[in-house]
Amino acid sequence: MSVALVVIGGHSRSVGKTSVVAGLISALPEFDWTAVKITQYGHGVCSADGAACDCATADHSWAISEERDRSGESDTSRFLVAGARRALWVRTEQGRLAEAMPTFRQRIEEERNVIVESNSVLKFVRPDLYLSVLDPATADFKPSAREFLDRVSAVILHAQAETAWQGVSLKMLGGRPVFRIAPPPHVTAEIAEFVRRGLEQSEQLRRTPWDGRR
Repeated sequence: MSVALVVIGGHSRSVGKTSVVAGLISALPEFDWTAVKITQYGHGVCSADGAACDCATADHSWAISEERDRSGESDTSRFLVAGARRALWVRTEQGRLAEAMPTFRQRIEEERNVIVESNSVLKFVRPDLYLSVLDPATADFKPSAREFLDRVSAVILHAQAETAWQGVSLKMLGGRPVFRIAPPPHVTAEIAEFVRRGLEQSEQLRRTPWDGRR
């Protein structure tokens, strides 16, 4: 995958992942973003339309659609309102994201900069930057967020005096940057500059010839 890729994850629902994606799109319009939201449904929900479904056929295990609505009512619509050039919604049954990945890669291979809201996509890609949104007031900590915590480029941490987490410590970050926020906004000037610098450095590395001696 030659496109520049930023992944925004989080340890639970409703911690501000979508707001961070939209905030970065708005703060860094020069990157001409393609934004992607990945949703994995539980058993009994059809990936084709997100409705309740008893089907178990292969054609309903995943779906990818492009957002056209600019009302701002859905998450992917918010990405367009923020300034994304395109917005895609990837929907799969729980644990079947691998089946959607070949088509997902094809859909973004011609894009310049892609920003993805997901944790699980890290099983299949190595992004240029991975930022995780953490809210100490929310006790739930997804296994996928815990699994990839040591791969974060930086953490976006909600300001909170006490933590509700069990068995999770920021010491696991190994000294990586921690940006504290008190929404709104979810994206500060420091966060935007961190992403800008990171992508510029990744672009320079891609353009630097490798002679096998380094």
